[in-house]
Amino acid sequence: MTLLTRYALRLLPLAIAAAFAAPAQAQSLSALYESARGQDAAWQSARANFESVKARAEQARAGLLPSVSATAGASTSLYENVPKTGSSTSRTFDSANTAISVTHPLYRPANKITFEQGQKQVEAAQAVLQAAAQDLIIRVSQAYFDVLAAQDTLTFVRAQKTAVNEQLASARRNFEVGTATITDTREAQSRFDLVSAQELAAENDLRVKRIALDTVTGVNDAKPLALALPTAMPQPVPADPEAWVRQAEETSTAIAQLRQALEVARLEAQKANTGHLPTLDMTASRSLSRSLGGSATSASTSTTHNTQLGVSLNIPIYSGLSVQNRIREAIALEEKAKADLEKARRDTGQSVRSAYFSVVSGGSQVRALEAAETSSQSALDANRLGYQVGVRINIDVLNSQSQLFQTKRDLSVARYNVLMGNLKLRQVAGNLQAEDLTNISGLMVKP
Repeated sequence: MTLLTRYALRLLPLAIAAAFAAPAQAQSLSALYESARGQDAAWQSARANFESVKARAEQARAGLLPSVSATAGASTSLYENVPKTGSSTSRTFDSANTAISVTHPLYRPANKITFEQGQKQVEAAQAVLQAAAQDLIIRVSQAYFDVLAAQDTLTFVRAQKTAVNEQLASARRNFEVGTATITDTREAQSRFDLVSAQELAAENDLRVKRIALDTVTGVNDAKPLALALPTAMPQPVPADPEAWVRQAEETSTAIAQLRQALEVARLEAQKANTGHLPTLDMTASRSLSRSLGGSATSASTSTTHNTQLGVSLNIPIYSGLSVQNRIREAIALEEKAKADLEKARRDTGQSVRSAYFSVVSGGSQVRALEAAETSSQSALDANRLGYQVGVRINIDVLNSQSQLFQTKRDLSVARYNVLMGNLKLRQVAGNLQAEDLTNISGLMVKP
């Protein structure tokens, strides 16, 4: 391998960054997330659900407010008098009536509890909406980094193909002058064919990953900004898994949903107990009746006004044990909600710890792979030199090339995994926000 080729391989990380540094339509992660918010079906569904829950909660307020109704009617009657003797008489008369009535609940504890349940359900729906927003952040980020990883893989495979092709040409020249056997040529040709197949697979994988990114963001031919190299991988702050667990207890969307579900269940148990209690309403009504042309008993026009004001007391006495069974059902559902909440707390704690150590381990893996990349490059240089002086064979060089480019691919994927790991840690802790994408965008090549 020539000195120029060795120099080019050493500059490969910079070449990769330069290749994707300034595409004309490159978009940042934050920009693509904003595009996704405007068209993502899951996010739109969660937002619509939140609006419907708010409207349902306001419906429950009606049970605490007065209700007013009005009625009106008109009729025409035909009156006939047919005596046993003599001629019959008949006449028609019209009547009209209007009425307005008001009912105001004075004591209806079940209605008050229903209203409180509605407010808790709004808070739960808010947590669901927040979870949907965080899920969208994760889906967009995953698609974004998948494209970058696929681009890096394709770049590495093509660079390896170039290097293997040069090694193949060198083996052919050495065979022609008699300093190498045909085995070296065949080994290089075999490796070249393998890398060519890997290139086709990498091209297809990149195509698929780009389609996935376009689908989730709604942007045609999205071009993510590449990761600036070298860069320090972000680590969790605070650097204490238990601090993250405590934070998740307060901000986790999963815990928040089930905490509100428990409050709703407790209120439902209280509402079930109100089945034994009386209800008291205030009622008022005003009616007007007017007969035109008389009535069945009078031939003169009359007008009648009627005003009523009172209270209505309803005392439940016996309902076939339905109230008692409803209470038992509500208590059982409350116990279920408690168990669900406790399970969510335990699961969230486990997920937070797992995500935290995954990020920490990923950072260590990146540092180890960076050292391995340097060592693999040195090993490749040594094997090439040894091949040129006759102390190494062609397969040693080819294996060193494969090792170097595999290390580069692993390092690229490890970096993106660390970035995704930080986002997923914040997601399970419940404090993932769009601003976190801005911080990651700061690690990318400037457009």
